[in-house]
Amino acid sequence: MSSQLALAVRDSSTMLRRNLLHARRYPSLTLNLLLTPVMLLLLFVYVFGGAMSGGLGRSAYVTYLVPGILMMTIGSTVIGTAVSMATDMNEGIVARFRTMAIHRGSVLFGRVAGSVLQSVASVVLVGAVGVAIGFRSHDATALEWLAAFGLLALVALALTWIAVGMGLGSPNAEAASNAAMPLILLPMISSAFVPLHSMPGWFQPIAQYQPFTPAIETLRGLLLGTHIGNNWWIALLWCLGLTVLGHRWSRAQYDRDPK
Repeated sequence: MSSQLALAVRDSSTMLRRNLLHARRYPSLTLNLLLTPVMLLLLFVYVFGGAMSGGLGRSAYVTYLVPGILMMTIGSTVIGTAVSMATDMNEGIVARFRTMAIHRGSVLFGRVAGSVLQSVASVVLVGAVGVAIGFRSHDATALEWLAAFGLLALVALALTWIAVGMGLGSPNAEAASNAAMPLILLPMISSAFVPLHSMPGWFQPIAQYQPFTPAIETLRGLLLGTHIGNNWWIALLWCLGLTVLGHRWSRAQYDRDPK
């Protein structure tokens, strides 16, 4: 058992290094995806901020907006994971890995670990932009900052497994990119930009009963001291459910015999 665990850790670490090297050598995909949340942040603050803030003022609206943009950053970053996974499938490297004497799950675990690290780095960069344009969290304690960071990592883990499944199930990189687009679109119809109560009554359930809204509201509560209510455990249930679903879906596709 210990030798199998050591083999899994060694091979997963090797795959993690491979994915990080690819990201370093070909940063254009990550940078292009990172530009989406940054541009939306600047657009909604400096162009639409006056109309969207509801009289809060620019600084207050920046504070409201940044937690939602951080969640959107994760959704945007993991699209690159789906595209990279589909590219590896089409280029035959995954089929080659299947024939090698490596731990079978290391290909997926290395990919997921690399994507989570990229997502966390992207969140830090977008967060730095938010701070530069006025985001402040005055009341959050060290424990609340740690909980916020943990929540972002859990969301990144859950969405990464879903993205890996999308990449494995797509016939090419373009299809994988299209399949993963809801990971960017869903935050746009959540409470990221405006409160739920300001939306039309028929639209509020669409925005409320999806994974991003409870995660965003929990993050806001941790960083800004707003009311969290039951959003925290709903967000955790979404993260757990999506992680399990994505893992099982990805393993099933990876383990099936190639056509």
